[in-house]
Amino acid sequence: MPSISVEQFAREWTQQLARYPQPIHDFVLQSAQQHKEALATHFYRQMLDDRDAGTFLSHDQVKTRLHGSMQQWILNLFGPNARENPEQVVQQQIKIGEVHARISIPVHLVLRGTRCLKERFLTLIHEQTDTERDLLSAAGQMLSDRIDLAMEIMSHAYASSHDRKSRAEEAYRIFAVAQNISSEKERQRAALLDWENQLMFDQAIGLNPQHLARIGSSEFGLWFRHKGAHAFEGSQEATLILQLMERIDNELLPAFGPPGDSDPERYVRQLRELREQSKALVYHLERLFEQNHVIESGRDVLTQLLNRKFLPVVLNKQVDYARQYGKNFAMLAIDIDHFKQINDSHGHDAGDKVLQQFAATLINHSRAGDYLFRMGGEEFMMLLVDVGPEDAYRTAEKLRSHVADEAFRISQDVTLHVTCSIGLVLFDGHPDYQRMLNRADDALYAAKNAGRNCTVRAAS
Repeated sequence: MPSISVEQFAREWTQQLARYPQPIHDFVLQSAQQHKEALATHFYRQMLDDRDAGTFLSHDQVKTRLHGSMQQWILNLFGPNARENPEQVVQQQIKIGEVHARISIPVHLVLRGTRCLKERFLTLIHEQTDTERDLLSAAGQMLSDRIDLAMEIMSHAYASSHDRKSRAEEAYRIFAVAQNISSEKERQRAALLDWENQLMFDQAIGLNPQHLARIGSSEFGLWFRHKGAHAFEGSQEATLILQLMERIDNELLPAFGPPGDSDPERYVRQLRELREQSKALVYHLERLFEQNHVIESGRDVLTQLLNRKFLPVVLNKQVDYARQYGKNFAMLAIDIDHFKQINDSHGHDAGDKVLQQFAATLINHSRAGDYLFRMGGEEFMMLLVDVGPEDAYRTAEKLRSHVADEAFRISQDVTLHVTCSIGLVLFDGHPDYQRMLNRADDALYAAKNAGRNCTVRAAS
């Protein structure tokens, strides 16, 4: 996909403007100003009638902002700025196309909505019976040309952004199973065994069925639902593992009798069936790992955390998962305080050692399903999956406190004490992850301004 040439589109935009005399421009702008609210209302109603589009328009902020944003878009296409600053208008269409791609709105929905808008605008113009027919015809043609060119620019940006996103997703899918596959296999086998041992212990002490350890919320379950299932997407084994986990949590465990159940034979049958399902999980997991090989690296060389190239893929996946299953996740934007002073006072080798030890601390305070990124320099990102607001805040504060208490060793005889600032934001249902990133950055900035070594929650 060739890169987008703003200058080329701006030239086409200017050439299109020059085809029509000023009275035509003035008439269309006047019509846009007169009907902008009715057009936005029509567009919104038409899109809500589409079941697929309703998924993307359900968030309250989207509803609130869309009406005003659509009116502004109409005025920008036909207002004075379209003639005076064509490059700025082109950039706006590119940005809109990139946002559509980022939140995975199907392009046919965008085209459908625009078609409905254009048809309604043409109808409203031609209803002006007191206007000359030639003027109405020229105005209708200019209106169509302008919207069509705007959609061409948007679609080009959408395709370019979507192409990059697809390549990143495939690279991440490969990477997710490529890093140290032998140790990952052993780690997940051990996690499965830990869950089974915990379950047997809970059973032995007579824990009530609703309190039995669910595999979906175990270390293995978190890893597989948020990482493994994506890495092995499309394989029969991955589907079977998800089905087995679902059956264990929703059928087998709730069916266990209460403590002291007087039917020991039924209890033994349930244990055996549970054991068989657990063995099947191990078998299918082995098969998955056998089918994959080490292919590509995507980790930060110094810290071995994920690098930021996979952040859009992971965030898109988490947003889709949260919206589909009604789950929640949190984002911690983390920055080591006064890191430049460490480099200036002790050298960059010392700074690298601090970064490595800091990364190890993040790993020790994360779960199997969580994601850790080095964003660059002394900036890090932690995504906490399946977590509520209070648990997310406790995790952030526990991490911050541990960092402040830890001795960072930069040589055999020298240790440093460092602190970190954290910006916390919880997913609120908005489909565009960039908004969440911006809020996390704002919260981190607020933590820095508040004196550092603190956690600040993003404003709701």
